[in-house]
Amino acid sequence: MDRLIYTAMTGASHILERQATLSNNLANNNTTGYRSAIDSFRAIPLNGQGVQTRTFVVNGLAGYDFSPATLAQTGRSLDVGIDGKGWIAVLMPDGSEAYTRNGNLQVSPDGVLQTNNGNPVIDDNGEPIATDQIVIPPDSQVTIAADGTVSTVPTGAPPSQATLIGKLRLVDPPESQLIRGEDGLFRTRDKKPVPPSTTVSVSAEHLESSNVNAISAMVDMISISKQFELHMQMLQTAQSNDQQATQILASLR
Repeated sequence: MDRLIYTAMTGASHILERQATLSNNLANNNTTGYRSAIDSFRAIPLNGQGVQTRTFVVNGLAGYDFSPATLAQTGRSLDVGIDGKGWIAVLMPDGSEAYTRNGNLQVSPDGVLQTNNGNPVIDDNGEPIATDQIVIPPDSQVTIAADGTVSTVPTGAPPSQATLIGKLRLVDPPESQLIRGEDGLFRTRDKKPVPPSTTVSVSAEHLESSNVNAISAMVDMISISKQFELHMQMLQTAQSNDQQATQILASLR
């Protein structure tokens, strides 16, 4: 009886958390470079005082789906999509480093090259730690090469007058060490910066779509709704069994 009650109770609670995860994935179906979250469930016995048959269900974030998504051509010179694995390093207000695959870059009023969320991209100087920013000269056209090199040409000038002004800091940290913050950006679990990678490349004038499978997520939503109903039925069954057992014991007195 204890096993039934505690498993059904905690299972129903964490199914709601799973539903929240799926809802968040679906809400980011059109978010550039989004990586869908994955939940996992497991049963653990109750620690401390209590009957040994009491078992809880716990829900833990198993990780993220890091599989690459489709690259779509935009024709915009400031758009870059990561080819395969890798991330673009951005500078946070506190000076720390975070990572994104959203290559929808913008130029701030001060000329700083940044993400569409306002985080400056880091200028790669080859060192393990870099905090320099890339500044775009006014009235110029921007070109971003496959290795992240950023060049500009004055408007109306021939390509031969291109000037190298910086390079996107492209990194490839172990995926198992990455965790997503509330701002949607990834960071390493130890908060330490990642050295640049020479194997990461980008496609200019492209953006990566979200890797959320909307159809699969909708099917999972329907499935967990049925699971929630099943847990509720289990609790009702446990309540009914308890009432019947109480009646039987009362009749034996």
